[in-house]
Amino acid sequence: MKDHCLALVAAKSGYNEKLNAMREYLQAYILSFMYEGGVFRHTAFVGGTALRFLHGLPRFSEDLDFSKVGKDKINFGALMSKVMRELELAGYSAAASVKEDETVNSAFIKFEALMHEAGISPLKSQKFSVKIEIDTNPPQGAVLEELLVNKYFPINFLAYDPASLFAGKVHAILIRKYTKGRDLFDLGWYLMTWKGIEPNFTQLNNALVQSKWQGPVISKVNWREVVSDAVAKADWKKLRSDVEQFLERPRDIELLSKEAVLKMLS
Repeated sequence: MKDHCLALVAAKSGYNEKLNAMREYLQAYILSFMYEGGVFRHTAFVGGTALRFLHGLPRFSEDLDFSKVGKDKINFGALMSKVMRELELAGYSAAASVKEDETVNSAFIKFEALMHEAGISPLKSQKFSVKIEIDTNPPQGAVLEELLVNKYFPINFLAYDPASLFAGKVHAILIRKYTKGRDLFDLGWYLMTWKGIEPNFTQLNNALVQSKWQGPVISKVNWREVVSDAVAKADWKKLRSDVEQFLERPRDIELLSKEAVLKMLS
């Protein structure tokens, strides 16, 4: 399967295109082993990579994010051991650093020399990482759905529904000290893709309480105004560079403007 990854990257041109293709294939490959290991018995897929894999978000995403569901304990160490065994069998040279604490389980899988083998980097020493994170104490109120998706490998995902994923995105926009361009790109994509969508307010407000939000309770009445205020205050000069390298279509960067996003929120 490593040969398939290298062939996939070889068919692409340009640094970002090659890097994004390699990352996404490895994400799918790792997800397939996590699925076999039962990850969706205990967690739901969330975040930007979930939006891309499940709903076609036209930008690439860096991390694999999950939120715990139910009360059963997650054997994260065993799950990561399975992933690493399978990667080794497939011919990858990789190492994992795994951390488990009360609120987050995380792992960094570092691939040795893969960027050099794929023709992305001239340096054999340059490493490439995939980050995996499970929120073991997520805010309550999310709505779950099952989706069967075949993106390189068929997987039956348990995930947050669009309104709950949107709540996570709005939470990030309101809470981050420095807004990310990818958050505002995703916000605009949400508003264009799902006409009339609103965040899951129960989940959003629970998340804001966890984050010690000092602003108002968010509701159907005020959410657009509150988000518009955050959008207007963002440093738009820095936003484009944050998201540009991850866009599936580079020309989409022209859609990322304060005026366009505020108009969709009005």
